[in-house]
Amino acid sequence: MKQKRYFLSEKELPEQWYNIVPDMPVKPQPMLDPVTREPVTVEGLSRIFSLEASRQELNDTDRWIPIPDVVREMYSYYRSTPLVRAYGLEKALDTPAHIYFKNESVSPVGSHKLNSAIPQAYYCKMEGDTNVTTETGAGQWGTALAYAASVFGIESAVYQVKLSYEQKPYRRSMMQVFGSQVTASPSMSTRAGKDILTVDPHHQGSLGTAISEAVELARMTPGCKYTLGSVMSHVTLHQTVIGLEAEKQMEMAGEYPDIVIGCFGGGSNFGGISFPFLRHVLDGTHKGTRCIAVEPESCPKMTKGEFGYDFGDEAGYTPLIPMFSLGHKFRPANIHAGGLRYHGAGAIVSQLLKDGLVEACDISQKDSFAAGILFARTEGIVPAPESCHAIAAAVREATACREEGRRRVILFNLTGHGLMDMAAYDQYLAGNLL
Repeated sequence: MKQKRYFLSEKELPEQWYNIVPDMPVKPQPMLDPVTREPVTVEGLSRIFSLEASRQELNDTDRWIPIPDVVREMYSYYRSTPLVRAYGLEKALDTPAHIYFKNESVSPVGSHKLNSAIPQAYYCKMEGDTNVTTETGAGQWGTALAYAASVFGIESAVYQVKLSYEQKPYRRSMMQVFGSQVTASPSMSTRAGKDILTVDPHHQGSLGTAISEAVELARMTPGCKYTLGSVMSHVTLHQTVIGLEAEKQMEMAGEYPDIVIGCFGGGSNFGGISFPFLRHVLDGTHKGTRCIAVEPESCPKMTKGEFGYDFGDEAGYTPLIPMFSLGHKFRPANIHAGGLRYHGAGAIVSQLLKDGLVEACDISQKDSFAAGILFARTEGIVPAPESCHAIAAAVREATACREEGRRRVILFNLTGHGLMDMAAYDQYLAGNLL
């Protein structure tokens, strides 16, 4: 059957982001200052983040946050992204389920990360900052931030997890094409990096180590602010543009999702696709919709972690966040889904999971790549290793529909393409991937 894709016109693009916190039955506990252990303030956060991002982070009263005109115009360069009915995948699975995916791989950087990089870079520029710094795992976020910074004429420095720096050289090249300085983390350029390497000279890095180095650089450099690609509430807020579009596009398709799925590293894309639908669960309009976060079996903070206060980075520079965590010293396995190799979950998603309003599952690396291969062969898109986890969960749910003889509507977020990850696919096809 001919593939169906649904788009919105430029006039139909969302004008506001959705803030789920005012609708939550139980609000997240406050983040705590790492020194005083008192709840963080906008003033305190703005020493690291832009002032506007800090305000958004702590906003628990405004359900809708206006998208600046400049940001919305830049969104229109690549948004709306298509909502696609995955007929090929449905046929291969012989399932009665209807499977849809939101294709975020069509952005200039090939992933959903640009949705937050643009506003964060814009706020820094408007507030007079000249430099931004960040961490990145697989490189999608670093690429997005490098591009957004170049558009607004500010300098960017990216600390990339050393394992991914070596595994994914072309992501590093993309960041450098956009003008960013890229450093493998842990490095000898910061106190945090030196301390980590002193203990373990062969440390392959983690998002926690890279965050420590980026935060330290921001704190020590005048006119420099730290930008983050996931975990924090303001990042998830920006990503709700995905779900808000998908909501309108599902209406165009004449259906509504029974199941919404997103891969999970820190929570930005999962919250981005699911929160606009979850608000209808909370208001009673669509009580039956399930929202499933999918994490790697080797980094299972939501399925096997503990809920409590923990640092977002290895050195303990960030605020203490109330979250499900494996511990900020946790060293994730050397899997290829670098964007999911993070020890903790964001405060909002953690509270929602604690309250039973969202679900979580974990997927092995082999199972995720098997699903990615199936998707590529049936839908013609090579997915990022991170996205393969969401695909694998969708396959599980669609298979359950076949076994139960029930038709459900499944929506998942295809967070990005895997064209920079072909070495990982080579390893899988050769049978060398653990």
